[in-house]
Amino acid sequence: MRVTGINADRRWSESMPAAYEQYLVPVVFRPFAEDLTARAAALHPRRILELAAGTGVLTADLLAAAPSAEVTATDLNEAMVAFGSTRAPGAVWRQADAQRLPFPDGGFDLVVCQFGVMFLPDRIEAFTEVRRVLAPGGRFLFNTWGPLGTHAFEVALQAGLERAFPVDPPRFFQTVPHGYADPAVVAADLAAAGFAVEDEQELTLQGRA
Repeated sequence: MRVTGINADRRWSESMPAAYEQYLVPVVFRPFAEDLTARAAALHPRRILELAAGTGVLTADLLAAAPSAEVTATDLNEAMVAFGSTRAPGAVWRQADAQRLPFPDGGFDLVVCQFGVMFLPDRIEAFTEVRRVLAPGGRFLFNTWGPLGTHAFEVALQAGLERAFPVDPPRFFQTVPHGYADPAVVAADLAAAGFAVEDEQELTLQGRA
């Protein structure tokens, strides 16, 4: 599918979610989804909002671990929402921009986001929206990648890109997925949005390709 127009850089074709699910979820996302699910379930949430849900790897785990909770899963990309809704049909799926959430104030007691905050154009604005839709005492759980050099899989991908494009290799991995790796910067953005950081942890898990 060819996409043109103002939102072309923010949309994926219908074929991308299937490739994402096949090639990236097992090695990159599943181990961390299991960890984030355990942390979420320990809070005994009743109303969960997931941002940047992608193909639904975290969504499906949340539904299984917290079967009495209402789970609303969102993603900016319509193709991801369509794919995720078939993978985790127990959730309510919505196309949504994290910087302009289409939900009322205080509607959720937990917001979760797995490896999505790095892609937000204005993180403070998005974090402020998260705080708005959280009920008093609600929690926000999310993870973000560490520096590129700590991620063996994507170090190998970057090396391949540099061999394929020796003159001007793409720098996407180090500038975007791994470009929000300083805990002090993350904490400052959260504080600017009105959050108090209760806990931060560095975690290393093994995926399988």
